[in-house]
Amino acid sequence: MKNKITIIRFLFILLIISMIIIMSVSCSRTKPEIAFGFIQLVLYQGTPDPVQHFSFFIIPEDTDGIENLDELYLFHDKEQLRWMINKDDWVTHTHEGKEWIGTRSLAIKDGELPKGVFRAVLVNKGGESSERSFTYDGNVRFPFPELEITGGYYTVKSEWPVNRLVCYDRTGNYNSTVVLNSLSGSISQLRLSQSITTAALWAEDENNFCSAFTNAVSINQ
Repeated sequence: MKNKITIIRFLFILLIISMIIIMSVSCSRTKPEIAFGFIQLVLYQGTPDPVQHFSFFIIPEDTDGIENLDELYLFHDKEQLRWMINKDDWVTHTHEGKEWIGTRSLAIKDGELPKGVFRAVLVNKGGESSERSFTYDGNVRFPFPELEITGGYYTVKSEWPVNRLVCYDRTGNYNSTVVLNSLSGSISQLRLSQSITTAALWAEDENNFCSAFTNAVSINQ
């Protein structure tokens, strides 16, 4: 009789533990959400023509935290295109308390990147997913810009509304970004850090979700 009672208690404890595990798993399997996102066309300096890339970023939401996210997809169903960005490849950026994830290097082998409706799918480690549609219909309105630095002076040839210098140190690591209020001037007036050795021009047309990025040049020429 005593053994029977012991077995019943043991089975009851196993049942309770199983229920706790099931409840724990079911609670953690919640769908991630895409709170916000954008697609921007980026032109990189190339030969003979600029190379097109998409910059694609989202603000993800997951009750188990951003570390629970696993994969991010972007589809253009009409053109049958698909890009996959896994957690080891995406860029993480924090702005005004919001965590962004994405990439600046979406491209295709030949031709121009498509416009129209894109579909983003966010997947967490539990396999739960959600999707959101984005529309990109921007146009490149200006010629590709140019940056020249010589004799301690910089000269920018650009019709783009906003122009910035993106600065790097001697190891090629990013240092800072400086907004250019003038298309020409003295490098010394920009008050750059002494660790900066090269800079590239980043020109942007924010209203059309387009930007252009030149190759980096030495600031000591």
